[in-house]
Amino acid sequence: GEGLQTLGYRKGIITKTANSIRYHQQTWKENYYEVLVQWKKFSSKNVIGSWTISVNKKASLPPLNPAHKEPTGWPSHVKWWQNFWNKSSVSLPDTILEKQYYLELYKIGCVARSNTPPISLQAIWTADNGSLPPWKGDIHNDLNTELSYWPLYAGNHLEEAKSFTNWLWKIKEQNKKWTKNYFDIDGLNVPGVTTISGKEMGGWIQYSMSPTTAAWLSQHFYWQWKYSMDKKFLIEKCKPYFDEVHNYLKKIINIDPATNKYRLPLSSSPEIHNNGINAWFSQWTNYDLSLITSFYNEYREVIKAATGNNSAEIENAKLLFPYLNTNETGLTVAPGENLDASHRHLSPYMAIYPLNLLDIKTEKDKDIIKRSLRRIEEKGTREWCGYSFSWMANIYARAKEGDSAAKMLQIFATSFCSINSFHLNGDQKGGQYSGFTYRPFTLEGNFAFAQGVHEILLQSHKNYIEVFPAIPQSWKDVSFTKLRTEGAFLISARKENGVVNEVNVVSEKGGLLRLRLPFKTFYLTDIKKKFLLKDGILKIQMKQGEEIIVKNGYE
Repeated sequence: GEGLQTLGYRKGIITKTANSIRYHQQTWKENYYEVLVQWKKFSSKNVIGSWTISVNKKASLPPLNPAHKEPTGWPSHVKWWQNFWNKSSVSLPDTILEKQYYLELYKIGCVARSNTPPISLQAIWTADNGSLPPWKGDIHNDLNTELSYWPLYAGNHLEEAKSFTNWLWKIKEQNKKWTKNYFDIDGLNVPGVTTISGKEMGGWIQYSMSPTTAAWLSQHFYWQWKYSMDKKFLIEKCKPYFDEVHNYLKKIINIDPATNKYRLPLSSSPEIHNNGINAWFSQWTNYDLSLITSFYNEYREVIKAATGNNSAEIENAKLLFPYLNTNETGLTVAPGENLDASHRHLSPYMAIYPLNLLDIKTEKDKDIIKRSLRRIEEKGTREWCGYSFSWMANIYARAKEGDSAAKMLQIFATSFCSINSFHLNGDQKGGQYSGFTYRPFTLEGNFAFAQGVHEILLQSHKNYIEVFPAIPQSWKDVSFTKLRTEGAFLISARKENGVVNEVNVVSEKGGLLRLRLPFKTFYLTDIKKKFLLKDGILKIQMKQGEEIIVKNGYE
C-alpha cells in the first residue's frame, strides 16, 4: 500500500516513561487519537498491563494494582467470551476445516459488537509497516462487508450481526444525500466503497457507484429480522429501510417498450471486464437483476409481516421483472455474454447464493444450477482469489454437492491463508490453484468460509429446515449444537456412523416448525404433541421457548 505520509498527517508523538508508552497522532483537521499502554512488574516472572485507545481526548488508565490476580475488567471479558462460545458449536471429522472454522469465529468475536463500526477489509488488524493497508482498509460493499456477516445469522450470533445493520441505519441520511446528489433521485442507495461515516470514496465506478448496492445490503436487514423474528426490529428498522430503498429503485428502473418489462438504464456485474467501457451493459446483468428481484421478494414478505397485508404496488411490480438470462451454459453474465473466462467475483451466480432465487429441488432450477456449476468448473480457478473458494463452497452446498463444497473449503484453508489463518487473497502455494500469488490480507474470505460450514450442516431458506443437507460422503460422524435458522429456531443434530439419530429444536419465538425429516420413521419425545407429516416435511406448531426432540425410529 501507499505510505502513510501520503495522507499528509503530522508525524505521531511517542512519549515514554519507565512503565508506559503513549502515542499521539493528529489526523484530519484538529482531530487526533491516542494509544496508551502501561505495565507493572510484580514478581520475578509476572507483569500486569493494560491499554486503551482514545479519540479526541487524552488517553488515561486507572493505576495498576498488583494485588489483583487479573487486569481490571478481566472477569467481564472472560464472561463475554464464554457466552460467545456457548452460543453454538460444530464437530467436524475434517480437522483442518474444524480448526479453521473456530479460528474464523474467534475473529468474528474480535471485530463485531452491536455498537462497533462495521467489519472493514481488515477491521482491527493490519501490518505495522508504515503503509496504508490493502485498498486503504475501507468499507467495500460489493461483496466484502456482505460476505463478512454471512456466518453470524446461522451461527447464532445475532447481537454481533447488529453492528452491520446498526451502522447502515446510522449512515442512512448521509447515503440518501449521496443518492440524491449522484443519481438525482430521492430515496436510498449506498455507495459501493465508503468511509466509516458512509461517505463515498470512489473506485471502479461499476461497483463503487452501483445502482443496486442497497438491494444487496437490504438482505442483512431481512436476515436480522428473519433469524430473530424480532417484531420491534421489523417495524422500526427493517421495513423503513426497505421502504427507502424501494423509493429509490422504483425511480431508477423504467419500462422497456420492446418487452413491457422493467429495465435498468445501465447495468454491470462486478468485476466483469474490470473498469473497461465493455463493463457496462445496456440490458440487465444477472447480478443486478438477481439483486432487485430478491429485494422485492423479501420486501413483499417484510410488508406482509409488518402490516398483515399484501402491497398491491409490490405485487404488481414483481410481475414486471424479466426472468434471469440463461442458456446452455446456465446463468449468463448478461444477454449475449456468457462466462467466458475464469472470474474471481461470482456475481453472475448470485441467484444461487446468497439470494436464494433458484431451488435445487425443482427440475427447471436444478438444470440451471447444474449447468452453471459445470460452466464455472470448465473455466477454472486461475483468476480466483481466496474468497472465491469460500463463496463457491456456499454455492456447492446449496446445490447439494457436499464433496465439492468441502473441497473448496479445504483449498481455501490450506492454500489461501497465512500461518495465522488470515485470508491473503492469493495462492500461497505458488500458483497451484490460482494465478494470483500476492498477499493482500482481507477478512471476507475468512468469514464466508465459516458460512460454508453452516451451509453444509444446516439450511432453512426454502420455508423448511433441513439438517445435514450437503454432507460429504466421507463424513460419517458429524454434529452441531444451537445453529440458528430462519424463524428463530435453534437446531442441534448428530450423525453417527452415517446415520442421523435425533434433531433437537428450540423455538425462540414460537411458530410453525417445518422440518424435512432426515430419517424414514420417527417419534417425538413428547408423545402427546400434535404434528402433520406431508411429503417428508414434519410440521409442528411450537410455543415460545418450547423444546422438541425428533428421534430416529430406525425402521
